[in-house]
Amino acid sequence: MEVYEDDIWVITYPKCGTTWTQEMVWMIGHNLDYETALRIPLDDRFPFLELGGIVTDLPTETFEASINQPRPRYIKSHLPIFLLPEQLWTVKPKIIYTARNPKDTAISWYHHHTNLHGYTGTKADFIEAFAKDLVPYSPMNEHVIDFWNIRSQPNILFLFFEDMKRNLDQEVKKVVKFMEKDYSQDEIDKLCVHLSFDSIKNNKMINKEEIIKQVMEMTGREYNPEKYTFIRKGKVGGYKKELTIEQNELMDEYIKKAEFEIEYQF
Repeated sequence: MEVYEDDIWVITYPKCGTTWTQEMVWMIGHNLDYETALRIPLDDRFPFLELGGIVTDLPTETFEASINQPRPRYIKSHLPIFLLPEQLWTVKPKIIYTARNPKDTAISWYHHHTNLHGYTGTKADFIEAFAKDLVPYSPMNEHVIDFWNIRSQPNILFLFFEDMKRNLDQEVKKVVKFMEKDYSQDEIDKLCVHLSFDSIKNNKMINKEEIIKQVMEMTGREYNPEKYTFIRKGKVGGYKKELTIEQNELMDEYIKKAEFEIEYQF
């Protein structure tokens, strides 16, 4: 795949604030174009590079959509560092990577699989599989650590989901600076409202409601927005209400494997 210097990439392990980061990055890069953002779905503005290799019968081939965008291209991927295009490391476009603590990530990934992919196993089995690096896109630790180790490169911006939750204004300003833009505090305040959890969750251009309906129809299930939305709760520490003592200990052991490399936030 040919990579261009003016590309903008958002890369994450799944369920780490990808959609939230995409909308923030797209808005900042497009001079806060609310009119377009409220008219065109995020997936069309910011294609998911490898989705067409995972899901069949998509209306758009996502790889082609990604590479054929007008420049500057905005590209999303969950691929680990060793599967990404080699030219990323020579051309060096801007890359924004967002990480999240593994406990909340595992819980969010579990609900995603149950409600969207049709997973029918137990939560205990899923958490065990996560801790053994047996779920899609794993291993998570290595996925995050590989980007953590190159975070000092000038074309890499490393963010934490937890920081975005605690101080969105601060994180937006980081991205504004990284993308070499200049916005007033009033403009940033307005963007933070647009990026608030309730706004994102209820924005049909972002919340993937139509995609979920299509998936439910394809798999013979009834769409129930009360049961599942793609943007679910978006909390820090939600795992505390969902993990048993044993599951929490299992995840503690998983996280210990990475503790000398990266300080996950909780």
